[in-house]
Amino acid sequence: MTATSPQPALPVIPGASVGRALLRRVAGLVPPVVGLVLGIWGNWNPSAWTDEIVTIDVSRRSWPQMMELLGQVDAVHGLHYVLMWLVGQMNGGLNEFSTRAPSAVAVAVAAAGLTWLGRLLGGPRLGLCAGLLLAVLPTASRYAQEARSFAFVMAVAVLATGVLVKILSSRARARWLAGYAVLIALLGWFNLLGLLLVAAHALTVALRRPGRRVVVRLLLASTASLAAVVPLLILASAQSSAVGEAAPVTAGTPFNYFTWLLTPGQATLPTALRLLLIFTALAALILLVTRRRKAPHLALAVSVPWLVVPPLLLMAVSLGHPLFAYRYLLFCLPALALLLATAATVIPWRLQLLFALLAAVPLTASHLAIRQEDSRQWDTRAVIRTLRIHDAPGDAVLFTGARCGLIATAFKEAFTGRSDLGLARTAAATGALDNLPADPALLQQRLTRTPRVWHITCNHLSAGARQAAVRTAAAQKQALTRAGFSPTYHHSAPGVDITLEQRPSTGQPTDQPAR
Repeated sequence: MTATSPQPALPVIPGASVGRALLRRVAGLVPPVVGLVLGIWGNWNPSAWTDEIVTIDVSRRSWPQMMELLGQVDAVHGLHYVLMWLVGQMNGGLNEFSTRAPSAVAVAVAAAGLTWLGRLLGGPRLGLCAGLLLAVLPTASRYAQEARSFAFVMAVAVLATGVLVKILSSRARARWLAGYAVLIALLGWFNLLGLLLVAAHALTVALRRPGRRVVVRLLLASTASLAAVVPLLILASAQSSAVGEAAPVTAGTPFNYFTWLLTPGQATLPTALRLLLIFTALAALILLVTRRRKAPHLALAVSVPWLVVPPLLLMAVSLGHPLFAYRYLLFCLPALALLLATAATVIPWRLQLLFALLAAVPLTASHLAIRQEDSRQWDTRAVIRTLRIHDAPGDAVLFTGARCGLIATAFKEAFTGRSDLGLARTAAATGALDNLPADPALLQQRLTRTPRVWHITCNHLSAGARQAAVRTAAAQKQALTRAGFSPTYHHSAPGVDITLEQRPSTGQPTDQPAR
């Protein structure tokens, strides 16, 4: 009987483990790079709307003017304004692209942070899948192209949640506790409603039961961070009248919230594609529920409260004081991406491929829709283009609607040489968000010296602002009629109406018939 010779040992390849580690690091860079590229792609296409115009106007003011404004109104966005002011100082000025680009960077940070968080919760595969999902969701790209603070809130929320997981798994080391306190304070300073995340974190801690010592230290860190936000809370409470109106909470709000997280372009995405995307995501989540025992328990304990608790609290508050605006809950989007990524780790690869194929078309259509020029509430680009095509020497402008006059101050180059007949003092000069309007006598006097007036009416307004705009428009129309003006050209675009008012002797635009 012949003895079998022992199998030779497999050779150890030098540097193999180093190569795998390098590959993991390179793979971890994919989600933030994808998030940044999608955030920058088409950044310049959508027309700036109300809130973005306010950001551009405020961030162009001098430091004393900005501080004067924040002492009276909009302090809740103060940190973002300061950041944009610094960007303007370093960039030599601000425009639509430069004010939106930092939000794209914030989304890239959020994607990188979620990749790290997913790795902590379930390994490299979960991290890579979660980060990529967040990067490709259209809602993330939509707010990567928004010159407001919401993408920053999302990025800080992801980092704070990652630090919380480190605290729960590392016996609450002092450096992680300090980092958590700083991030929660930063979250509140970017947007007070971001502090709803603390309630979700509290539920996660309760589910994990890390021990009295960890709980006490987390309470102390949270208390310190909330104390750091108290000055802003006090200042903002005195400025509550500056908070915009929000739609009332209804039975359909939870479903609309879920839909909005998947794609913010509901109005431009066909119903069939929207439903396909919703049902695909719901099917993945249902499969996750049925196979939850195979999923990392900590991933569920983190993502479910994160997705559910903040909107429920905001809906409860909104029953008495309407505050439920979906953009305030953008920081919950990573929770949905994390849940969908967790589902991908427990369902067969064939189903994963099927879900990816089903979602590809609606996701692509939504990405294209949010990059259209008229995809925002105001199409200010249409105003500028109309004036450029049809203007004549001596033309003036007259604005109607809250914040509408800021179009001329935010885009000064496009309005050079055109007098703003309804302006008494700029918003920057008065420390306000709105320009100070000219009184009727001054407007009437200016009209007598003007041959043609472009009357620009912004109509995407809150109910209160709309009522004021109707009264202002009526007074302006009366003044125009009294001065001998009549409309000879009209163009409507999303959120704005543009009407050329002129005296009969001055003629009409030659390339467009009167309406």
